[in-house]
Amino acid sequence: MSSISIVGLGNMAGALAGRALAGGNAVEIIGRDPAKAKELAGTLDGATVGAPGAVPAGDIVVLAVPYAGAAAVVSEYGDALRGKVIIDITNPVAPDLQGLVTPDDSSGAQEIAKAAPDDAQVVKAFNTLFSHVLAAGPAEGRTLDVFIAGDDAQAKARVSAFVESLGLRPMDTGELSMARALENVALLQLGLVAHSVKHTDFYLGVSVLG
Repeated sequence: MSSISIVGLGNMAGALAGRALAGGNAVEIIGRDPAKAKELAGTLDGATVGAPGAVPAGDIVVLAVPYAGAAAVVSEYGDALRGKVIIDITNPVAPDLQGLVTPDDSSGAQEIAKAAPDDAQVVKAFNTLFSHVLAAGPAEGRTLDVFIAGDDAQAKARVSAFVESLGLRPMDTGELSMARALENVALLQLGLVAHSVKHTDFYLGVSVLG
């Protein structure tokens, strides 16, 4: 099992922490507001609370903060993230939900990687799952797919093992540059919510035929 530090106190942080603990992983909760971090940890059986800015206890650090502040968070941690695997779950969606705020030749994950230490490995994952769907886990007997992208094979293997511990299926999509495609999938989901599905009780996955 893995040792996970989750930076953030929102719905995705809580959903990931709950599934991670159920999967036998060690979980540390980190937030700018220590009282809120302690409150969230108190709802989770076995989670610990870390201090903002200190070296995260986990070998895997999950960025569960809004994209607008994610790179700044990574920069603030600086060398404290050396040697860590950083999971970027953010979606750099424009306020009008019509596009992404990242450069055309980049992705949110790639921009975050620029702020990370050279020996930290950024892996995109979990950005195509709504928090309540993630918290609920497998739906109607079908395992949820977690699409991942990253440049380092070992880092992706570690993230894949973590995903499997949650009872989910990792789906490797390639190098970190594929994160832009995954961020566009999140944009597609928001379009479905607005125009056809009309709710967020769904997920996108892969059905292998034959």
